[in-house]
Amino acid sequence: MIMCAASMTQDCKQVPHTRPVSLSTGSCVTIKGTPILPFSNDPQLQVDFHTETCEKSDIAFHFRVYFGHVVVMNSRECGSWKCEMRCNNVPFEDGKPFELCISVLDNEYQVSVNGQHCYSFPHRFPPCYVKMVQVCRDISLTSMCVCN
Repeated sequence: MIMCAASMTQDCKQVPHTRPVSLSTGSCVTIKGTPILPFSNDPQLQVDFHTETCEKSDIAFHFRVYFGHVVVMNSRECGSWKCEMRCNNVPFEDGKPFELCISVLDNEYQVSVNGQHCYSFPHRFPPCYVKMVQVCRDISLTSMCVCN
């Protein structure tokens, strides 16, 4: 059983929100929030797993939701974006709260939305390289929990 560490943030409405982390196989990052704009205004959600505690560092996993349109996953190494993966399955609902769970497996990240597995992204950096998680864009962030 995975227990949530004391790193839970309640009622955190300030985005971008960053948190230093230490990830390994079995870790899970759970983000709860609500889009703050109607989908007709093209809101976005972005989650980045940085390899250092600054925004300019490499990104081991970049997860970006264009609500109502597409999900893009990628990584950034030495300032250059790599080959992105796109998915047209966007199970978020306009104006409704969501729970996003990013699980760290041996070879990939698995992403679930509201309890349903939706996406997979192979590791391009070892998970132990991840030092910071950042959540940003057009959401009201309710909580972020890092469980090891």
